[in-house]
Amino acid sequence: MSEKTTREQIVEAADALFYRQGYDHTSFADIAEAVQISRGNFYYYFKTKDEILDAVIEQRLADRRAMLARWEAETESPAERIRCYIKILITNQADIKRYGCPLGTLSSELAKLNHEAQGEAKALFTLFRTWLRRQFEELGHGAEADALALHVLAASQGVATLANAYQDDAFVRREVEGLFDWLDARLAEAKNTGKNGARPRKRQAAP
Repeated sequence: MSEKTTREQIVEAADALFYRQGYDHTSFADIAEAVQISRGNFYYYFKTKDEILDAVIEQRLADRRAMLARWEAETESPAERIRCYIKILITNQADIKRYGCPLGTLSSELAKLNHEAQGEAKALFTLFRTWLRRQFEELGHGAEADALALHVLAASQGVATLANAYQDDAFVRREVEGLFDWLDARLAEAKNTGKNGARPRKRQAAP
């Protein structure tokens, strides 16, 4: 495997610093020091911090797409894939307790700054939303798939936020188990309502 290029090292260091201390509180000097290059060499690759931010978001998207593709390749069951997503709360528990969710914290910070990259950061959530929706569709929850995907996203963000606030490992484990139980209930619903998984909705009377 070839060594990482200087540009890749800059993006990797910026990603870590943006996560740990925030985008606004990270300077060019911080990143240059982490990579151990001169400011002159730094400016050869990136002229502004916004350019670095764009590259970090792009890399985060690429990393998450690769992770989702790996889950798709290694796990045949859509339910198990959803569990893989939920388990991130356990896998990354130490970082989440200390710094919060990397997606949520960046999105929140950019919103506070009214930064033009808010839409790009939102694409990270949209990636997971679309992927989770597809898993629920495969489980037979056609019309409800997007709502269920958003529920999992919202629940995981809530757990990450409170884990960061309360530093409570037991809380995280309980919430993850609760999400697993919730998912099992949705699987039972799909099984009981047939292949399309959607329960017939009552038609509203015409006005």
